[in-house]
Amino acid sequence: MLKIGVLASGRGSNFQAIIDEIERGKLNAKIEILIVDNPSAYAIQRAKNHGIPYLYINPKDFPTKEAFYEKIRDELLSRGVELVVLAGFMRIVKKPLLDAFPNRIMNIHPALLPSFPGLHGQKQAVDHGVKISGCTVHFVDEGVDTGPIIIQAAVPVYPDDTEETLSERILKLEHKIYPEAIRLFAEGRLVVEGRKVKILNYKPLNAWFTNPEVRE
Repeated sequence: MLKIGVLASGRGSNFQAIIDEIERGKLNAKIEILIVDNPSAYAIQRAKNHGIPYLYINPKDFPTKEAFYEKIRDELLSRGVELVVLAGFMRIVKKPLLDAFPNRIMNIHPALLPSFPGLHGQKQAVDHGVKISGCTVHFVDEGVDTGPIIIQAAVPVYPDDTEETLSERILKLEHKIYPEAIRLFAEGRLVVEGRKVKILNYKPLNAWFTNPEVRE
C-alpha cells in the first residue's frame, strides 16, 4: 500500500478526489498526513471528515523558505511517506523537499503544459484564444510547472468561455487523472527518462481526453 503525504493550501477538491478513489478500493494507497500552510484551508475539514491526520505548518515561523521545507520534509519522512501529492499547494517547492523525494512529488496544473504555467492557467488559455485546453499531472522539479509530464487530458475551449466556465470543465478531468497518475506510480509503472515519463503497459481511456459534457 502506497503511503501518501498531501500538501494543500485551499479547498482541496483534488484531495477529495484521491480520498474517494481510495475509499472505493480503486487506489491501493493510504494518506498518512495532510499538511497545510493555511489554517483556513477547507482541505482540513475534508481530512477531519475522513479521519486523516492533518498538520498546519506556518511558514512565518521559519527564518527561511528552506527551513520551512525542512520541517515539511521531516514530518513526511517520519511517517514513511513514499509519494508527496500537491493538491492546490500555492508555493514553489524548494530543494530540501525535492532532494528528499526525487521524482516522488506530483502536482496537477489546469493547463496543457508547457503552455500556460503558473497562476491562472485557465484565464491565460481564454485570453490567448486557444481552442483546446486541459490539465496536466507532472512530477515536480525546481521550476514552475516544468517537471516531467505524466498524464494530460484535454477539453475544448468555446468562444463564450470564461475563466470560471473553463475551470469547471477542466476540474472534472483533474479529478479523474490525478488519482490515475497516483495509481500508476503505486503500481510501479512510471519510468522517468530525462524529460519524459514512460508509462508501462498503459491504455488510456478516451474519456480522459474529451469534454466530460457533450456540447454541440
